[in-house]
Amino acid sequence: MQCYFCQNNIKKIDFKNTELLSKFMSEMHKIRPKRKTGVCSGHQRRLSQAVKRARYMALVSYTNL
Repeated sequence: MQCYFCQNNIKKIDFKNTELLSKFMSEMHKIRPKRKTGVCSGHQRRLSQAVKRARYMALVSYTNL
């Protein structure tokens, strides 16, 4: 399985793109591990950083309440 971001040639993961971020989060709004998403290590780190920034800016919720 190839990395989604490498395959689509996405260089920067934007924290404002909540639709893209939600693909890599579970129903409980947890960040899915790279073994489940198939994302490479570098992009997984950038993805988790983007999700955390989106949570801090209240674009994505911490829980599904």
